[in-house]
Amino acid sequence: MGFRIAVSGKGGTGKTIISGLILGYLLRKGKGPILAVDADANANLNEVLGVKYEQTIGGVREKLRTDVPPGITKNIWFEMKAEEALVETEHYDLLVMGLPEGQGCYCVANALASKCIDVLTQNYNYVIIDNEAGMEHFSRLTTHDIDLLFVISDSSIRGLQAARRILDLIKKLNLSISRSEVLLSQVKDGINPSLKKEADRLEIEIAGFVPFDENIFQSDLEGKPTYNLPESSPSVRELGKILDKTL
Repeated sequence: MGFRIAVSGKGGTGKTIISGLILGYLLRKGKGPILAVDADANANLNEVLGVKYEQTIGGVREKLRTDVPPGITKNIWFEMKAEEALVETEHYDLLVMGLPEGQGCYCVANALASKCIDVLTQNYNYVIIDNEAGMEHFSRLTTHDIDLLFVISDSSIRGLQAARRILDLIKKLNLSISRSEVLLSQVKDGINPSLKKEADRLEIEIAGFVPFDENIFQSDLEGKPTYNLPESSPSVRELGKILDKTL
């Protein structure tokens, strides 16, 4: 199984952009093959990466009840369709989880999806998982057996408090996460002393921060991918320093 990196945090902290920048970092270091997993129901990691997708794991799961033809097991059919959902590029692959389960029992489908994801990730040296906002994903399919979890907070007291709740939930659920690091994003003019004081009160050790980057803003404005920003970009430069230490 590849080295799994997950990114989490409350909404609006820039999780998806940071997930893309982590992928860009690994590519520059010659690490691969790499699988990016968009585990957010509001999928937009593909926009950061500049690719399109047609199928999702959620869509495959929905069809499991009605579309499996005679003579083939659900397990084989699911694996086949999940592989078809992969977006393959020259440098990395992308898997979009899609919408969460709807009405009714999805126990069998979820078990197959979880097994399928584990099988797929064995083909990659690195797996980057962009999780949905909040903490609900910790009880779902993708956030297990994580080697490194980045909990993202913006430069706000509420952001740090949300990060603290996520860290506490990890302990409560006894999840298999080897290491957790808190990152601040969209930081202007360094870390505010009052924010550092709150981090100390919450017993949060900040691993580093990703500064506000005009290049990201401009790329978003023009609809361009942001994972491959030049190394001179402030966000790429500072995140690279963090990843040099944590990876």
